[in-house]
Amino acid sequence: MKFTKIIAVAVIVGLAFVSCKKTTTETLTPATAEANIVKEHKPIAAENVQTASFTIEGMTCAMGCAKTIEQELADLEGVEKAAVDFDKKTATITFDKTVQNPESLTKVVQATGDGATYKVSNFKS
Repeated sequence: MKFTKIIAVAVIVGLAFVSCKKTTTETLTPATAEANIVKEHKPIAAENVQTASFTIEGMTCAMGCAKTIEQELADLEGVEKAAVDFDKKTATITFDKTVQNPESLTKVVQATGDGATYKVSNFKS
């Protein structure tokens, strides 16, 4: 019986090593290549630059929540810079006030989740 257990364990360990080989081939599909392109924003005229900060409630992690929200905001047309601080639960955005407004920024943050996960408050510009 002991011999059978040893053989079974050896087979399982062997399968684990064989099945866990890292066999990734990195080929870019058009969708992946498109996602890797960094969007360039038009420069904002000095008189149109506005900075806003607000509180975001509902974030549960720095990488999944805060970075995702930050990237969504940074990808918007008219946004020069976006920074989301998970620990302080705040976002600071520099944007073109002729292209974006507080309502559109709030909608983007709330739409990043399911519409009910993230709540924006204390909007200051």
